[in-house]
Amino acid sequence: MIPIPANDDRQFNNADGFAMAFDPAWKECLKRGELEDKSVEAKIETVIQHLSDHPFVQSEPKQARQVAQFRVRLLQL
Repeated sequence: MIPIPANDDRQFNNADGFAMAFDPAWKECLKRGELEDKSVEAKIETVIQHLSDHPFVQSEPKQARQVAQFRVRLLQL
């Protein structure tokens, strides 16, 4: 497997690229306290707002939310 640098700021217009951006954005929002006392859907919307400039969110907003919901379930966030 080819390691991806942690400081890689490239964004890809696909579900995998969005998932790679979603996880650290979730952790950052959690660290800032932005997800406290919110429903799962509200938490996802908060994170997606931070990723509003991501190409996948712009071109496929419905699918981006589905990927986010999957990530939350998969990682038990």
